[in-house]
Amino acid sequence: MTVWDTLVGQRHVITALRSAVAGQGMTHAWLFTGPPGSGRSNAAVAFAAALQCVQDGLGPDCPDGCHSCHTVLAGSHADVAVIRTAKLSIGVDEVRELVRRASLSPMGDRWQILIVEDADRLTEQACNALLKAIEEPNGRTLWMLCAPTVEDVLPTIRSRCRLVTLSTPTAEEVAGFLVARGVAEPLASYAARASQGHIGRARALALDEAVRTRRQEVVSMPARLTSLGRCMDAATRLATTAKEEADAITAELDAREKTDLDASYGVVERGRRPREYGPALAAREKGQRTRAKRRHLDVVDRGLTDLMSVYRDAIALACGAPGALVNEEIRDQVESIVETSTPELNLRRIGWIFAAREQMLEFNVPVALALESMMVALKVPQR
Repeated sequence: MTVWDTLVGQRHVITALRSAVAGQGMTHAWLFTGPPGSGRSNAAVAFAAALQCVQDGLGPDCPDGCHSCHTVLAGSHADVAVIRTAKLSIGVDEVRELVRRASLSPMGDRWQILIVEDADRLTEQACNALLKAIEEPNGRTLWMLCAPTVEDVLPTIRSRCRLVTLSTPTAEEVAGFLVARGVAEPLASYAARASQGHIGRARALALDEAVRTRRQEVVSMPARLTSLGRCMDAATRLATTAKEEADAITAELDAREKTDLDASYGVVERGRRPREYGPALAAREKGQRTRAKRRHLDVVDRGLTDLMSVYRDAIALACGAPGALVNEEIRDQVESIVETSTPELNLRRIGWIFAAREQMLEFNVPVALALESMMVALKVPQR
């Protein structure tokens, strides 16, 4: 095994990064782009591990004397920092802390590496702070930015980065990845198709029956949108289920953060709250509410992606496109959609789903309102 084993269907990327580790085409700033689930962040972390590893990326096969790549992959290396945000944007204060760190020499004898996930979420002020740091690099500091597309990053920043473009892995590649990790072949094949090349989603579908059940409920919605009442019920169900799933994900983290905060202020030991505790708790709870909102939107967005896959299948089936459907297990429902619609209508339906997504993510339209409007637009026409 090597540090590159988590990258699925990215041979060209691995080849380029290995060459850089060997000293060919190395630069101080990198931009990793690719569709969701393609492995942008995994590629950046794997690259960081290979650069810090004395065996150039052998990963788990390194001798016991080499701990660098192990600690990078575990997220505990002293010279590798990863900025992730649970909020809707990355602010200037978070970037300034990274910039301060970038000015320091590495503690080891290799690189100081700073990875920014979701660089497309940087605010304008954060971008300006980051630009100055990239323009004036420290000789032993590397920046790695991750974003869905090149256009999501300011031209002044991307022009100073070497571009690494990841592609969506094929269903066969994703299934092979899952089978190699002990997933039964039929389940791996289903998860690979249903995830549409999203590695993290495929892993969740393969390992968690509850995730599969929730997806099955979502993809069964289009064929049932035969009346206004059913459209409203579907919107409510999608919003409620997404909220419940998001709350379950964040509840444990919220509780752990509260426990850590109490311990740091001595609330448990002393039995009382110091004066500084109140503002700190309020700030933490505000951050948790922001994180919960983003998580809710992320779960809804995933449901919309699953909805679009049904109409994509209907278009493919109507046009006689070769290959398996994404939702092969509900082929009969897809066929019923084909019988009551046209490819043009289903293409418009996909556009309406995109519009609902934009309303929620870009214009802050309430989730319930956006989903109700969308479901009514998706209603099955009367024969």
